[in-house]
Amino acid sequence: MSLVKIGTCGYGGFRPKGDWKRHYRSKLQAYSDTFKVVELNRTFYKLPMLKTAERWRDEVLEGFEFTLKAWQAITHPTSSMTWRKRTDKLTEKQKQNFGNLRSNKEVRDAWEQTRERAQALAARVCVLQCPARFNCNDRNEKNIRNFFEKIDRGHLEMAWEPRGDWNENPERIESICKDLGLIHIVDVMRRDPLSDHPTAYIRLHGLNAREYDYNYDYSKAELDQLAKKVTRLTKAHKTIYCMFNNDNMFENAQSLMKRLNH
Repeated sequence: MSLVKIGTCGYGGFRPKGDWKRHYRSKLQAYSDTFKVVELNRTFYKLPMLKTAERWRDEVLEGFEFTLKAWQAITHPTSSMTWRKRTDKLTEKQKQNFGNLRSNKEVRDAWEQTRERAQALAARVCVLQCPARFNCNDRNEKNIRNFFEKIDRGHLEMAWEPRGDWNENPERIESICKDLGLIHIVDVMRRDPLSDHPTAYIRLHGLNAREYDYNYDYSKAELDQLAKKVTRLTKAHKTIYCMFNNDNMFENAQSLMKRLNH
């Protein structure tokens, strides 16, 4: 029987009901009493100290799971808008060499630091989201293959979210995922996963005309459709992560949980 895990990308906007501070040590702990998994996205912008990651692990209730988004130093050059003002403490080599899954010391060190946080969180899945400008071409495919072939994954499953024109080249995505044992991250309301990995990982961004416009609230009919799609995925995957990443993610996730009797 497949295991479906429903959660959200981040928990900062979660609003626990009632006088929650009397019953929980933190908002994270309150979240872990409603959901069984969260994708930490703050790790993308800045890695926490190891003791902070360990504290988060200790705060959550039994049976709760973290996935985490890899530090952007691995995937995004410092010219990316996602860095904003976060480059002040970087060395010149880091500023020059971070991003695009390049085979250099700075990116490898960034991965090791990410993996250490994943271990502290007892995470099972690490999400690597590539920027839209990381186009589908031979150079970038070589970077992907070199990176995943050389890193120490530890016990982590690696999940890759390609953006930009990669989605116009499904055969290359399928080949890369198969060769490297990657989970292909998709928004299943837009396209199907191309990897045959036992784990499926869904990130739901909304259904606006612009794919990554997060200002969205799924309708009842859309959530019914999503529930059917997730159920169909259970025929081919042992574990399915269904992570909402839209403005109404907490309400939408709970609605889907009810539909799937979670």
